[in-house]
Amino acid sequence: MTETAQPRELLAAFIGHARWFGGKGRSFSITGGRRLGEVPGHVADGPRVAIDLVTLSYEDGGENEYYQLPLAFYAERQDRLEHALIGTWPDPDFGTCHVYDALHDREAMACWLRSFDAPPEGGPLQFHRLPGHALDLESHSTLFSGEQSNSSVAYGDDSVLKVFRKITPGVNPDIAIHDVLTRAGSDHVAALYGWLDTPSVDSEGEPTDAVLQLAMLQQFLRTATDGWDIALASVRNLFAEADLHADEVGGDFAGEAARLGVALAETHASLAAHFPVEERSAGDVRALADAMRQRLEQALEVVPELASYTSGLEATYDALAALEGVRVQRIHGDLHLGQTLRTVRGWKIVDFEGEPAKPLADRMLPDSPWRDVAGMLRSFDYAPRVVERTWAGDGEDGGTEQRAYRAAEWSERNRSAFLAAYAGHEPTDDEQTMLAAYVADKAVYEAVYEARNRPTWVAIPLEALARIGVS
Repeated sequence: MTETAQPRELLAAFIGHARWFGGKGRSFSITGGRRLGEVPGHVADGPRVAIDLVTLSYEDGGENEYYQLPLAFYAERQDRLEHALIGTWPDPDFGTCHVYDALHDREAMACWLRSFDAPPEGGPLQFHRLPGHALDLESHSTLFSGEQSNSSVAYGDDSVLKVFRKITPGVNPDIAIHDVLTRAGSDHVAALYGWLDTPSVDSEGEPTDAVLQLAMLQQFLRTATDGWDIALASVRNLFAEADLHADEVGGDFAGEAARLGVALAETHASLAAHFPVEERSAGDVRALADAMRQRLEQALEVVPELASYTSGLEATYDALAALEGVRVQRIHGDLHLGQTLRTVRGWKIVDFEGEPAKPLADRMLPDSPWRDVAGMLRSFDYAPRVVERTWAGDGEDGGTEQRAYRAAEWSERNRSAFLAAYAGHEPTDDEQTMLAAYVADKAVYEAVYEARNRPTWVAIPLEALARIGVS
């Protein structure tokens, strides 16, 4: 990696307005930058494509963060890319160039695809390729819109490149899990085709044992529909049918909820077969309960309304702490309906990065599968409450009480179908205790998130805490 003479003000302006930037609202400056390498595959009359890594320092004194910037360098201005222009400056490798966000540029992204198709030997950028799929080199790239923390580019209907924007040294769990499940032949993930990484360096510029994992290329799911969108459509269908129950409407979701429960159970089984499984002691369980209590204490500072539920939450955590042990393994870590896709070949689970707010080392730790189950149960509860709050309907206020009843009916039906299919049996007392604690912990997290981002929705997790008996 080489130091770059980056125009930091231009790059800071670009990063500050980027959808994927996680530090919005915090004052920062770029305090360092390195050229990780040039993407191979350059062709005549095409752009030179490089990947830079910038160091961000925050005025509030938080930890430095590192962001990946794939850049396309052109000697002449490109009118077709005006929306993606970052600026014009003299680059030490390519001379004075007009510089663009490479992910918007089909010519630039073709360099990535060619590099995955025939990974070059040597060089700082290391393209890894799994056998078994011939890439379509004639496909054009299209940048997805709407993503928050990463950037994804589709190559026609053939493959999808996910570019990780915020970079932490070490193995990315999304790549590690997709690699293992793809090799194992799992039906519940999009197959991994390859990934890109580069050696990490220390503060002196010397290589370390760690890697920086930059991107992953995987199967494009042509027939996929977002699980969250399907659930919302089901709820709207129910609300539109004034005289029918959840099991009577054409858009009943319970069958899909059950199939999703089976998919998660099989995915957990595959992860347990290929990653370490550990039996944790009673002391470890007490530490888990203490961590939940600590999150509750911190949440009370943001959501004082949680005080009404403190005694019930403490009882839930006490029950957890009384367990003699817990079995932990690699899990998804941030599972909800938005992390699932329904295809003609069944449910697929996506985005195994874990909770984005957690440090990478914490996201790699094993945990109880019941955390994933709890995340899905909370998502099944959220879907009808969101539709309830945004429902236009016929404009009659008299339907409010009925919609609240229908929302509860939809939630209960689908949570029950999912849990029964996942567990395959009536959960034991210990399993119910674990699940109740994880559900409560998730609801506390949601309360903080809503208070900070959508204050009018904070009632959703608070009402859930009341319904699950922790009032």
